[in-house]
Amino acid sequence: MSDLNELAQRVGERLQEQHRMLAVAESCTGGWVAKCLTDIAGSSQWFDRGFVTYSNAAKQTMLGVSRAALDAAGAVSEPTVREMAAGALESSMATVTLAISGIAGPGGGMPGKPVGTVCFAWAVAGSEVRAETRHFEGDREAVRRQSVGHALQGLLDVLGQG
Repeated sequence: MSDLNELAQRVGERLQEQHRMLAVAESCTGGWVAKCLTDIAGSSQWFDRGFVTYSNAAKQTMLGVSRAALDAAGAVSEPTVREMAAGALESSMATVTLAISGIAGPGGGMPGKPVGTVCFAWAVAGSEVRAETRHFEGDREAVRRQSVGHALQGLLDVLGQG
């Protein structure tokens, strides 16, 4: 079993043990996290839905991300992924959410936000949203794969099984 499949399996087991539902809000990973999770038989017991919000307009209309957050910090920022995670909670039946936005490359980097910059947020209903920014090396595929792995590991961490 690949590392991503193993992580996804562990996330599913933990969600099922805790009787929780998950929703994901993805930008740079384009639904890859949702794919890994829904590859698992029985995932409908703990996976509610995925939002692929690649454009800023999608982030706003589907998840309620504010124009202020996008204007002030940009799509690839902790304020934006915090709002994405919170919006996914509000727009789903989930009690746990994950949000990802980043610059997978090969273009799109800028001073202060080079290619490989990825922001993550994890939200659990009734708790504060946790967010962080990471930088991954490699080509587009490598950045996206590492982002999926980090997102899944972060879910295990917020669910209490790091």
